[in-house]
Amino acid sequence: MQQPFPFPLRLQVVERRFPFRRPATTSRGVYHERRVWYIVVMARDGRPGFVGIGECAPLYDLSADYTPDYPERLSDICRTMETTGQVDDDVLRRLPSMRFGLETALLSAEASLRGHHTRLIDSAFARGEEGIAINGLVWMGSREEMAQRMEEKLAAGYRCVKLKIGGIAFDDEVALLDSLRRRFPRRQVELRVDANGAFAPDEALERLRTLARFDLHSIEQPIRAGQWEEMARLCRESPVPIALDEELIGVNATTEKAALLDTIRPAYLVLKPSLHGGLAGTAEWMRLAAVRDIPYWVTSALETNVGLNALAQWTAVVPQRIWQENAPQGGHRRALPEVHGLGTGQLLVDNFRDTRLHIHGDRLWNADDSQCRFVAQYADFCHLWHDTAVTAFTVKTSGSTGEPKVMQVEKRYAEASARATCAFLNLPRGAEALVAMPLEHIAAQMQVVRTQVWPLKAVVVAPTAHPYARLDHAPYFAALTPHQVWATLQVPHEARLLARTACLLIGGGSISDALAERLSSLPVQVWSSYGMTETLSHIALRRVNGPQPDAAYRPLPGVRLTTDSRGCLVIDVPHIGVSALHTHDVVTMNADGSFTVVGRTDNVVCSGGLKFAIEPLEQRLQLDAATCVLTAVPDTQYGQALTLLYAAVPPAVRALDTSSSHTPADTARAWRAYCAARLSRYEVPKHFIAVTSIPGTPTGKPSRAAIARLAAARLENDDN
Repeated sequence: MQQPFPFPLRLQVVERRFPFRRPATTSRGVYHERRVWYIVVMARDGRPGFVGIGECAPLYDLSADYTPDYPERLSDICRTMETTGQVDDDVLRRLPSMRFGLETALLSAEASLRGHHTRLIDSAFARGEEGIAINGLVWMGSREEMAQRMEEKLAAGYRCVKLKIGGIAFDDEVALLDSLRRRFPRRQVELRVDANGAFAPDEALERLRTLARFDLHSIEQPIRAGQWEEMARLCRESPVPIALDEELIGVNATTEKAALLDTIRPAYLVLKPSLHGGLAGTAEWMRLAAVRDIPYWVTSALETNVGLNALAQWTAVVPQRIWQENAPQGGHRRALPEVHGLGTGQLLVDNFRDTRLHIHGDRLWNADDSQCRFVAQYADFCHLWHDTAVTAFTVKTSGSTGEPKVMQVEKRYAEASARATCAFLNLPRGAEALVAMPLEHIAAQMQVVRTQVWPLKAVVVAPTAHPYARLDHAPYFAALTPHQVWATLQVPHEARLLARTACLLIGGGSISDALAERLSSLPVQVWSSYGMTETLSHIALRRVNGPQPDAAYRPLPGVRLTTDSRGCLVIDVPHIGVSALHTHDVVTMNADGSFTVVGRTDNVVCSGGLKFAIEPLEQRLQLDAATCVLTAVPDTQYGQALTLLYAAVPPAVRALDTSSSHTPADTARAWRAYCAARLSRYEVPKHFIAVTSIPGTPTGKPSRAAIARLAAARLENDDN
């Protein structure tokens, strides 16, 4: 193995011990504590951001490479890598847990150069878009304890449960299996059992015939390893499919691996890289098994979340790929089991926390609960979209000027709108598209529709201000709110990915001058959209950057625009079912059909007989809507009084606060001076109110109704 970097490395070995939440019993004994060694990779020149971490987690009673001097030998391996830049593969073949730790530490270091050291291998799993099906694990214990643990796994939603057997009386284990199968047939729950070599050869076949009554998926290692002829006989005669596990430990040479498989001919292999040759050695087992049509699945060996994270990301990609490339072609080809054994991270107290590993139902996710729920929402919407019996779907309006409303959207109109957008933006078919806004609203729903009808490859990220935080590479196309874009630009890694997003569509609110300035230099297409729920997202776009940015919104093909007596925009788009839609947006129409938005008739304040449109005032003050907004409150003298709410003080305002105390009154005086320099005397707000945050809609717009209520409540409380 060679280190893959053009600069010298420093490798450090760190020992950690983790207690088990409850004693973990196997036929070999009881584990109370997990002792592991982390390999930490750094650059000798101390370059910032470069780090890798891998886990060496031998089992003292099972691993082929564990000896009392394990840490000293591991340190020698790391020093060899430091000084020579490589370690002999023949040496590492005999050291599976050390090989796994070194392999994953280097993968982690490479990942740190792409953004984060825990994102080793790009896949839908690594991005948090898919989970890996895992089995629930029921450890040995008394019959009552095992029954209780089984109930816990079934209640958690596991469809495949693995029971450790061989530690209590066989009759009690049979009774437990009998009670389970009476309640849960195989179509509901798949049962696997692991004997860990507990059966004697002369009793094994009889016990396997007894266990066959319970319609088991498989049994792992019924007799001790090393008895090839006995195991071969059992595999031929057993009514329960046999999977090899411990049998593979210490078998390192390719020829010996092939001989073992040809002699025993098991039904399955259960592969643990920490025990079976690291990632490279395990991949070799997979290739040899695949050409012999022997399926396999991957199981952890009680690693902490460092090793489990690497193993899960590898499992999400490699096993299926190797099977597809090597398994026999034709009608008799078997399928790989979908369920892996990767749920053991929850067994340890104070596990490594710098990962996103999370069990949701019966799947392991590289995501938190919010991401799991969002992926499920995305899948539900896609299912609804492809359901030919359903012709429409439900959407909520944004609620920016009042309470959200619910409306029905016909699929045929949504498809027409999606195709028009994709064609206008000239999006390549199959390109990646980021879906990262709430799916109750039209902006996200239309982004999903675009992925389905164009089609595009969806990159699904739960709505957050930082959608690029969990990504290692940029999608081709993203649809985001101004708030998401602004927050993304504040984080260097996220900003770099945004700058590589070929086409960025910004909607759901106006783009401030400060944001427009930041976007002007991006080497990608940036578009601002105009539209609303009723128009199935946007009907007009404005290029924000480039050599000739647009000053006005340009309607998409097929869109007809006029104005009414109020000067408000009227929209006709027959191909998406929009006819004579009167908006509240006051616009200036240009001769070429483009338009600029001046304000809204429902955002007009009448104060002392004078009318003020809120949006133009906010633009003149250069307010960031995420932190500073204007509203109106009832006023006995003027009818309504302009009021400014702020969750942050811009630098230009802070510079006007020359007092040493910086009290709220001092800040209000600074705000008043700032506004007076930019507005007429009648336009300067009467009240300035500090708040913790500006109320917003789920789509990122300021919630004008909630803002007005908050301002009125705050003033009422202050008066009292």
